[in-house]
Amino acid sequence: MTEKTAITPPTHTAPPAAFSHGVRKGNILQVAGQVGFLPADPAAEGQAPTVAGPTLREQTLQTLANVEAVLTEGGATWEDVVMIRVYLTATDHFAEMNEIYNAYFKDLKAPPAARTTVYVGLPAGLLIEIDALAVLG
Repeated sequence: MTEKTAITPPTHTAPPAAFSHGVRKGNILQVAGQVGFLPADPAAEGQAPTVAGPTLREQTLQTLANVEAVLTEGGATWEDVVMIRVYLTATDHFAEMNEIYNAYFKDLKAPPAARTTVYVGLPAGLLIEIDALAVLG
C-alpha cells in the first residue's frame, strides 16, 4: 500500500492545527485551502502571517503562488491539476477573480475543472481561498 506523505513547502508556516498544506498518496496530491499569506523566509513560529495586500488581485495572485508552491513540493505542476475550488467572501468578486484566473491559466493545455463558492468564514481581511487536486503521471 502506498504511504501518505504530508507536504509543506519551506516558505509555508506550520499549520495552526492538525492538517497538512498538502498530502500526496501515490499519484494523487491534494493541496489544502491556501490563502494570500506572504511566504515566510524563514517561517517564524508563533508569528501571525502577513496578508499579501488588501485587494482581491494581490490576494488571488499570492494564493495561486502558494498553491503552486505546494504542487511543486509535491512533484506536480498546474498541468497535473484536475480540480480547483475557489472560495470568495463576496459575490461581487466573481468577475474580477475570473479575469485574474483566466489570465493566470491562459497557457494551460487543458484547464482544470473548477468550482467557485461564496464563503463568509475566512479570517478577517482574507478575500479568497483556493484548494487543488492533482493527479500525477
